[in-house]
Amino acid sequence: MSAIDTLFGQLRCDGRKAFMPFVTAGDPDLDFTAALLRKLVEAGSSMCELGIPYSDPIADGPVIQASYTRALDKRIKLDGIFEMLGEVTRELAAPVVTMVSYAIVYRRGPDRYVAEAKAAGAAGLIVPDLPADESETLAEVCRREDLSLIQLITPTTPRERALRIAERTTGFIYYVSVAGITGERDALPRQLVENVGWLREQTPLPVCIGFGISRPEHVRMLAPVADGLIVGSAIVRRVAGTGEKPREEVLEEIGQYVAELLGAMAG
Repeated sequence: MSAIDTLFGQLRCDGRKAFMPFVTAGDPDLDFTAALLRKLVEAGSSMCELGIPYSDPIADGPVIQASYTRALDKRIKLDGIFEMLGEVTRELAAPVVTMVSYAIVYRRGPDRYVAEAKAAGAAGLIVPDLPADESETLAEVCRREDLSLIQLITPTTPRERALRIAERTTGFIYYVSVAGITGERDALPRQLVENVGWLREQTPLPVCIGFGISRPEHVRMLAPVADGLIVGSAIVRRVAGTGEKPREEVLEEIGQYVAELLGAMAG
């Protein structure tokens, strides 16, 4: 079993849901990213997603795109990200997965990328621009290294195709809550609960929802039907405040925000 399989097995035994924050590696620098990962896990996060900055993101909204640009402007490199991750994962009581464009994986080579990610302590990969139908080569490498390859299903994915994607997924299914890009939203689609409920009946894999989740009311709406919730832009937006506030203050604000969402999840 992978670290992610173990995590969700324990969460199910405990009757709990996963809280999964997303952060951008290197925004504003790798030291802060390491401190933020520690703070997120300390606050009660079950797993963290680490975004690998890329110049041409596919589904990321303006907040995450801006964070990638800031990191790339600082000349953040993959080797440095893996070095930071290797140091911090030893301290974390929660798995970390990388959110990465397939262009980066391909350029480095799937075998090398997966081996280096595993050596750095990563538990899995999310590759949003790699179609499930074309993922077998990377999936085989991940199976060999016992890393999860998490696939995405969207509201516009036909149900027959959703089932095929689920068969090609390990770890958990990332269910995209809305058609479009990442970003905080006032409201989420009414049919979201029905769609996720249907999917959970079709697969033994955990189903976790991301895109647009930022408020306690979102958490209260979705926690009963999902196995986990993913929050990205709302955290990345707060990280952008490091240019105006002391870093410790930003970390405390994020810790309090996570605690508020976790309280809504427990309630």
